[in-house]
Amino acid sequence: MARQAHNPVAAEETLPFRIHPRAFKALGADLVTNDVVAIIELVKNAYDAYATRVDVRFGEDADGKTFIEVQDNGSGMDRKTIEDAWSTVATPYRREHPVASRSGRKNRRASGEKGLGRLSAARLGDELEMLTKARNHPCWRVRVNWAAVAAAEDLNECSAAISRVADPPFEGSGTLIRILAAKAIWDDEKLSDLRDNLARLLPPFEIADDFEIHLTAQGQSEPIRVVSPEFLKRPKYVIRGEVDARGKTTYTYVFRAIQGDGKRKASGILTWEQVQEQADNLTIKSIDRPQCGPFSFEIRAWDIAPQDTQEIAERFDLKKSSVRRDIKAYKGISVYRDGVLVLPKSEQARDWLGLDLRRVGRVGPRLSTPQIVGHVAITADKNPRIEDTSDRERLAATAEVTAFEEILRTIMSVLENEREKDRRTATKEKRVVELFQQLSAKELVAGVDQVAKDGGTAEEALPLVREFSDQLDKAREEIETRFVYYSRLATVGTIAQMLVHEVRNRTTVIAHALQALKKLLAAQSESPAAMQRIDSAGHALSALDKLADTFAPLANRSFRRRMRSCVVEESILRSVSMLDGELKAKKIQVKVPSQGATVATVDPGEMDAVLLNLLSNAVYWLGQSDEATRQVEIRMSLIEGGKRVRVAVHDSGPGVPEDDSERIFWPGVTNKPGGIGMGLTVAAELVSEYGGRLALVRPGKLGGASFTFDVPVKAS
Repeated sequence: MARQAHNPVAAEETLPFRIHPRAFKALGADLVTNDVVAIIELVKNAYDAYATRVDVRFGEDADGKTFIEVQDNGSGMDRKTIEDAWSTVATPYRREHPVASRSGRKNRRASGEKGLGRLSAARLGDELEMLTKARNHPCWRVRVNWAAVAAAEDLNECSAAISRVADPPFEGSGTLIRILAAKAIWDDEKLSDLRDNLARLLPPFEIADDFEIHLTAQGQSEPIRVVSPEFLKRPKYVIRGEVDARGKTTYTYVFRAIQGDGKRKASGILTWEQVQEQADNLTIKSIDRPQCGPFSFEIRAWDIAPQDTQEIAERFDLKKSSVRRDIKAYKGISVYRDGVLVLPKSEQARDWLGLDLRRVGRVGPRLSTPQIVGHVAITADKNPRIEDTSDRERLAATAEVTAFEEILRTIMSVLENEREKDRRTATKEKRVVELFQQLSAKELVAGVDQVAKDGGTAEEALPLVREFSDQLDKAREEIETRFVYYSRLATVGTIAQMLVHEVRNRTTVIAHALQALKKLLAAQSESPAAMQRIDSAGHALSALDKLADTFAPLANRSFRRRMRSCVVEESILRSVSMLDGELKAKKIQVKVPSQGATVATVDPGEMDAVLLNLLSNAVYWLGQSDEATRQVEIRMSLIEGGKRVRVAVHDSGPGVPEDDSERIFWPGVTNKPGGIGMGLTVAAELVSEYGGRLALVRPGKLGGASFTFDVPVKAS
């Protein structure tokens, strides 16, 4: 059969793209969805023009209409630049001329490259008038009616009017943008928001000596320079450091009391592997080497409870209400590219890292965005893939940005962990029963009785009441903190109950199916390979069943203690087996006791929980040590005449800092980025229920951390 010939392809024609005038509105008024952001874009243009001062003014014309002016003393524009750059939408001018320079001044990297910033003026008002003058060039007036541009049907109808001005409003060079028929009502609240965001345009921890922003509200005679408040320079907690091109973070944390001489300093290193280990994002785990660095960071934090803001107000002679307002104004972590704000530029984008969402599961130690002021410094040259979107509200979704964000979240976890240590002033963690004993009023009653017997007045008894009130407040705070974490444990128990139930239901069904298959294959006697696979599946089911049995007590806490027992050596082997994958991946050598049968009157699920916690901690920190020296050793010894057994877990890791020897057992205190700080607390509580003690031993036998705990041995 003959094949049919293909029809010949007609000659191609050129089909040009056309742009409708509505694109001006889409790229201007519609793209920039916030009035404050629109003004910031115009101020950034002044920065890019190498201005040393920019004035933002609000006024009212003869017809009672509000106008907005943005005037700078920058390089201005000549006629050619107006035509080739300003009037060309999405011009590559800034990309082709990324560094601005003026005689006698240091170079300044341009903050914008998209060529869309000036279109944001269309959001602010329907008419724009611009006066601009380059040095040794005439002054030009440019007028645009944005409403007429948007209403046009053809791009050829879109134009700006330009004329020469004989008497410019400034000497040398500069640009004045006047927005007429302003659309929004700029009330006190909105102006306050603008002032706060303009103050954030440059890094808030230092006063720029080469760029000033001044704001004049309507009816105000003198401009006010926009600067950040003084107390931001004196944070209670701060973490600062560098992230290199491989994603390794080197940091220093400093605690300094607002009043008094309390202080503490800590430093450390975070590897990219640590960031991956604590991340939930699968994309992070698939990135072998992040390409987001290098960059630097500084994150400052404050406590903002009423007594804390009062302390700041007294220290800096401020109104208490202004402290909260100022922290709120600068809140969150801001990214600066070559010294100029990238994001967030609007209130809606302040929590672009999702820090507040992280607090849901760990309210106590977590910091919220209103408590932090952060500065992350990137550059266009070294961080080319960390780009903001055209609406200026977000970072573009790239693998580099994903890694960048995860590193910052990990740094935040370190800050939170260190802060929690400094917030806890107790020298010894109290058991639950001791916490409630603090609520007793016996001492108060006795004290008041004594004052009465001595013929004292109520005023003399008042200090005793105040002291008791303070004691109650501290006890309440400690109980609340503890039970936040115990509620998490209760939630884990609920989930464990569901999982154990589901595992057992499924394994029962699968076991019946495997038995039926096994009988069928045995009758045929033709498939030994299949029979072998069924046997393997049976072993896997048995392992699942044993796992469910082991952790069933976590799902149901109503079991009677000491009705079950365990062989300690078997618990050790089982716990090591559960971590076998991580131990091999990190090349960790493990020594365990020789075969034995030491029976402890401890529920096997609880024994495994204690051992797994200690082993998991050892494995994590050994990952930060030299591969050649990664060791874990578990030892056992009988004590108290054979009535109890002591188990010791030694590792060759970095060990526990001296200052943290007691703190590590407190709820919520952890040195693991992303950790919840409950592992050692729960383990210590479990051991104490059996009359034992979980302790850190110094010095560590292998040079790292050494933990011991003791439990009762079953009488023979």
